[in-house]
Amino acid sequence: MQAGGALLQQLCLPMLPGPVIGLLLLLVLLLVLGRIPQCLEQASAVLFQYLPLLLAVPATGILLGGDVLLAQLPAISGGLLLSLLFCIPLCGWMMQRLIAAETDDD
Repeated sequence: MQAGGALLQQLCLPMLPGPVIGLLLLLVLLLVLGRIPQCLEQASAVLFQYLPLLLAVPATGILLGGDVLLAQLPAISGGLLLSLLFCIPLCGWMMQRLIAAETDDD
């Protein structure tokens, strides 16, 4: 999916990063399938244990670049507020869909 996202980025979507497009392609594939394939579930279970390592780099950047973050605080706050207003309804909608799908399976 990441390779497909990189290809789409080069061909027609230069303003979006290839990995983001790849994640969107993966989301569409999972929605179409309606389930998580066993191979993807196994691979993600192995990678999930290393998730805390991914948080070390942003934490270091926050500690070392505090003055830059303060200078950009209004833009960061605006972006966080907009994403919050978008994500909360989306998460509620997704949770309702997952609950409905779970009760349909029973």
